[in-house]
Amino acid sequence: MKIGLSSCSKPFCEELFRDYAKAGISAMEISYDLEQTNQLDFALAKKYADKFGVELWSLHLPFMPFSVIDISRPDLADFSLEYYSKLLLKANSEAGITRFVVHPSGEPISDEDRKTRLETSKKYLIKLAEIAKSVDSVILVENLPRTCLGRNSDEIVYLTECHKSLKVVFDTNHLLCEKISDFISKVGGRIASTHISDYDFIDEKHWLPGEGMINWNELYADLNASGYDGVWLYEVGFDIPKSLPSRSRKLCCEDFRNNAEEIFAGREIAVI
Repeated sequence: MKIGLSSCSKPFCEELFRDYAKAGISAMEISYDLEQTNQLDFALAKKYADKFGVELWSLHLPFMPFSVIDISRPDLADFSLEYYSKLLLKANSEAGITRFVVHPSGEPISDEDRKTRLETSKKYLIKLAEIAKSVDSVILVENLPRTCLGRNSDEIVYLTECHKSLKVVFDTNHLLCEKISDFISKVGGRIASTHISDYDFIDEKHWLPGEGMINWNELYADLNASGYDGVWLYEVGFDIPKSLPSRSRKLCCEDFRNNAEEIFAGREIAVI
């Protein structure tokens, strides 16, 4: 698989693209918060991507603050759709990006509100998918943890089943109430991208594979068996997380390439 890495709010500059290319990371997901995304120069991103041979694989549409952006909230859905649509069209026209990651909700969501929030999210995801379709693009709906929508395969299928331009980005550290193998088996061919990271099965951690509890040989085999042919895209920060003080140093781009190669080859994962 092609190896990818989320920008994860790393400083947007030419050096970032150079570091990716030097390490053999050939795909980038642009991912920044609302304010940073609004200031992005997509034409410049394309210039750097072309220069260093790094594919602009996807754009993660901003999802916070939940009080401002949330396509599952009836009072915010219209604004969220308008904002996402303008950003999608801008990124597509200026940088040629064709994959757009979206969170189907914020949180918390009560059991009483869940049905309404699911219906609202699905309605607006379909509208967003129609806009994406108009520029030969797709919407990648992310599975999410805790009380968020899309916390299991049934909800992800419900949210994406009604439009061909609605696909799934599989976040490996977000499943808290379903086995990873069951999720891959049920969602199957809908998976069009990944967010690769490890966790403790208690809550999301975004650790490097090998630092948590996931059986990576099994996950990789299941993903291949499902027919997945997209990118192996890490969503892990470079800094030492407070939740994992045992990591010996900050990460660099080469660490992600080495980690991927170990998993692809079925070798034991080296812990940093």
